[in-house]
Formats: sequence, structure tokens, C-alpha cells
Amino acid sequence: MSTVFPKPTHDHGRCVDDAMAEAERACREGGARLTPQRRQVLAIVLESHQPIGAYDVLARMNAAGGRTAPITVYRALDFLMTQGLVHRLASRIAFIACSLPDRHETGGGGGQNAQGDGAQFLICGDCGTVAEMTDRRIETAIRERARTAGFIVSAPVVEVEGTCPNCAGASDG
Repeated sequence: MSTVFPKPTHDHGRCVDDAMAEAERACREGGARLTPQRRQVLAIVLESHQPIGAYDVLARMNAAGGRTAPITVYRALDFLMTQGLVHRLASRIAFIACSLPDRHETGGGGGQNAQGDGAQFLICGDCGTVAEMTDRRIETAIRERARTAGFIVSAPVVEVEGTCPNCAGASDG
């Protein structure tokens, strides 16, 4: 059985390095600039596969005595969302790095807010890990049902809470 969740033993350093290289490539190809502050915010979001709030990002930026303003973090997060590098999880009021940047509809080097393209998120209620997937059938079903109700969908994002295979396996033994 294939899983979209990272194994606890995966090489997270390589995971982060690959994501940063993809971010650099996407911004370069889209004509956008990944500034040092934007890069720092992305690196903080990439620290784990768990969502992080904007004020937690700010606290990490200021941990070494910095004086970054909240608006700086929000602007960086907005940029990263526009580029399709970060998603906002409404149920958590937090952000998660995009793990499928080349599977999203793009507009200027990334996603159209990276939310309007039908992403689905599986959120483990036990460990907090978030896995991203895209299934066009789910997006299509949402749009079709909404259309029959006279509703125009702008962001067919689905957040599903449950138990990841890592935690489910831990409870089996």
C-alpha cells in the first residue's frame, strides 16, 4: 500500500533540501524572487511535516534576538502561498509546506494561492503530521455538486482528520 505520509525514518534533511531547491527553481522560472526572509520563513515551515502558525514562525525568527514584525511573516507567507510553496490549513489556522508543487495549477510560478486547485490534506489527529494529495475526481465532484446548488467554488480544498499509517501501526503493536 502506497502512502503519502513520510515514514518516521525518512531523511528529513534531504526532504528539506529538495523542497528548497524546488522553491528556488519555481521562483526563478516564475520570475519571482525568493528573498532571504522568504527563504527563512519557508525553511521554518519546512522544519516538520506538521502545520505551524504564523506567530510560531515569528517566534522562531526572533529566537536569536531578531526583531521581525508580524507583517513581515504574513507577507512572506502570502508570497509563498502565491508561488504554490505553502498552503494554509483553515482548520488549524496554520501553514504547511507544499509537497506536490508540480501537481498544482500554476499561475506565476506556483499555485493560484495554491489553494484553489483542489488539494486534499490528510491530518493525523495523533501526531499532527499532514500529508497532501491531489485527486481531480474529488475536486470535480465538489465542483459539480456545488454547481447543481448554484454555488461557485473558489477553493475546493478538503481537510480530512484521522490517523496516519505511522500512528495506526504504532497502536497495532
